[in-house]
Formats: sequence, C-alpha cells, structure tokens
Amino acid sequence: MMATTHALVGVALATAVARVAPEFTVVAIAGAVLGSVFPDFDLYADHRKRLHFPVYYSILAVPLIGIALAAPGPASVAAALFVVGAALHSLMDALGGGLELEPWRGTSERAVYDHFRGRWVPPRRWIRYDGAPEDAAFAALLGLPALAVHESPVREFVAGAVAISASYALVRKPLARVWRRTVALVPDAARPYVPARFTEATEAEPDRDGEVASAD
Repeated sequence: MMATTHALVGVALATAVARVAPEFTVVAIAGAVLGSVFPDFDLYADHRKRLHFPVYYSILAVPLIGIALAAPGPASVAAALFVVGAALHSLMDALGGGLELEPWRGTSERAVYDHFRGRWVPPRRWIRYDGAPEDAAFAALLGLPALAVHESPVREFVAGAVAISASYALVRKPLARVWRRTVALVPDAARPYVPARFTEATEAEPDRDGEVASAD
C-alpha cells in the first residue's frame, strides 16, 4: 500500500481516540501518523524486513495500550499509538502485493518479513499493488472521518494525502517503467547500492509480450 494510505490509517486511528479523549488529539495524530509510516523508512534497505515487525510490534502494543489507559498522558498516548500504527502497517502490507518493482505481475511471494517465524509472509493481494485504483479508493475512504471531525490543519493534511494518493495511482505503472530504464543505466560498481527489486526487474528476461518480467 502507498505511504499515504498508511498515514491515513494513522489519522483514522487517532480520530477514533480523539473522539474519546479530545485533549490528546494533537499527540494522538502525531504518534499514530509517525508510527504508521515509520516501517517504510527501510524503503531502500531490506524493504519490508528491516523495520517491519508484524508480530513484535503487535506484542509491544499490548502493554503500551494498557499504560495509556491506566495513566493517560501525552507521552503514553503517543507511544501507544506509534506502536499500534507500526503494527497495523506491518500487518496490512501482507494484504497487498509482493515485493517487486512491478507487483501487478504477481510474481513475488514476499509481502512482509515475519521475524518471529523467520520467513516471508506471502501477499494476499486484496489490494493488488501500491498505487492500485483500490489503494487510492481506500485512502480516500480512510480520510472521510477525519475530514468530517477535524479542523485545519488536519483537514488540509488529509486532503493533501488523498490528492497525492490519487496522483500517484495515475502514474504508478509509467513510473515503474521509468525506474527500470533508469536503473539499467546505473554503472555496475554502483549496482550494489540499488534496491534489489529494481535491479531484478532490469535483469529479467522479456516475456511473451516483449515486456520485462520480474525476476523474483
């Protein structure tokens, strides 16, 4: 799923908390949004593995939620929502496409790494790939409660995230072709620093339609 979709999951989560405890609205949104996008900080280094922990984030969230309920405060609420957001991100990645440059081809069976079991979780493909039309639609749906509940600047943030989601969905497939052609020009000495899913796409053999298929 898109980073904006994950961010809007955080906004929706914080919105639910803010309805119960409006005094924590700001820290709830900050904690939930940051946590919801945090796992993707590994985008160019072991993506969906280095900072994605579907089991461990979920386990850690339980005591943090308990602390936030027992002793509510800015720090406890923000920490709990940060970890819950990170857990949801890691779990939701299994519902999307595989880890490849062109996930609409459905050739990768790596969605997110499960450190607890020491294996890759296969993609469910309920949302076929990041930037798919259904991904953009889901992002817009997630933003509706926040637009109805919050005022500026949260409304502007949500509207901007929805607009970015729609724009990215329009260019997702052409952008992958641009990346593939750009990576093909990278010197061999620099290739170790290029994410594997990019180099795999350029090294794959053409398929029957003359297009490059993923090597994953």
